[in-house]
Amino acid sequence: MAIDLVYYGHETLRKIAEEVSNIDGELIDFIDSMFNVMYRAKGLGLAAPQVDRSRRVVTLDIDDNKKNIVMELINPVIREFSKKEEPYEEGCLSVPGIMGEVVRPVEISVSALNRDGKEIEFEAGGLLARVIQHEVDHLNGILFVDHLEDYRRNELRSELKKIKKLNKRP
Repeated sequence: MAIDLVYYGHETLRKIAEEVSNIDGELIDFIDSMFNVMYRAKGLGLAAPQVDRSRRVVTLDIDDNKKNIVMELINPVIREFSKKEEPYEEGCLSVPGIMGEVVRPVEISVSALNRDGKEIEFEAGGLLARVIQHEVDHLNGILFVDHLEDYRRNELRSELKKIKKLNKRP
């Protein structure tokens, strides 16, 4: 399945992604293709809207606390957020070359389906919690730049305009 990244300004990135109702071979192929795109772009996570698909699917591959975590989340829901929040410098494959400090809860509770259709529930902290929140934001039409201070977004305006043009490449 041939899929490619879309960039800031692309309409799919601003839509609320649709729930997945059927886990079949086509979805599994799509998830595998998402992993390929994520690895090619050297990302930690990828949400389906970033490859122009309005589906609630996320792929992750994170080295956190000397542990490698590889997973896909179908219809993920963040059930709880910790009260403690911390800033962290984030970037995004769909907003290349731009970094910004985003404050997010440090721990979350998540439920989702895996590729076998089994419900999984887990607690996440550290980098895993941050990446999941970033990717679930994508599923809700939110980009990390939306979390930046207004003055910082204004500073980035010309760079963001350049990134929009990446969507118009042949």
